[in-house]
Amino acid sequence: MSTLRIFDDANPDAPLVATSDAARMTAELKSIGVRFERWESPVAIAADASPEEILEAYRPYLDRLMGETGAGSADVIKMTPDHPQAGTLREKFLNEHIHTEDEVRFFVRGSGHFVMHLDGKVYDAYCTEGDLISVPANTRHWFDAGSTPDFIALRIFTDTSGWVAHFTGDQISARFPVAA
Repeated sequence: MSTLRIFDDANPDAPLVATSDAARMTAELKSIGVRFERWESPVAIAADASPEEILEAYRPYLDRLMGETGAGSADVIKMTPDHPQAGTLREKFLNEHIHTEDEVRFFVRGSGHFVMHLDGKVYDAYCTEGDLISVPANTRHWFDAGSTPDFIALRIFTDTSGWVAHFTGDQISARFPVAA
């Protein structure tokens, strides 16, 4: 189940908000410019589906979304606990960073935490299968799918250079552990 927890950035022990209500999550995230939607998709994919098969299955949704956002392409990221770079990738994206374009993800399977840091608050959006999240360009954030990541997500982007992470150097993510 998707959840949203909001903290004062000086107090990681007591959330100001904790909700799994999709409407409230959408409203709270919209207030900071983050798009969040729950998609009820009739798409069913095999566990061993290739990235190309996943993209094709979601093509009608992707075409609509890319038309709305002006994005030019999409790809698939599959992360499993046995991925040879799982630990390295987790460590990299646990550090607060920004991107120069919106970070758009749709969770086909599995889950992960998108954690945004702005205006003295930390917003932990735990996204699960069927969730779409779009974090605006230049928003301080980090991502954590845990020590045994297991997810498939669609990534939508305009220009792949926008995917380069620009790390802030702030160690706030160490004070806000969100996944085991």
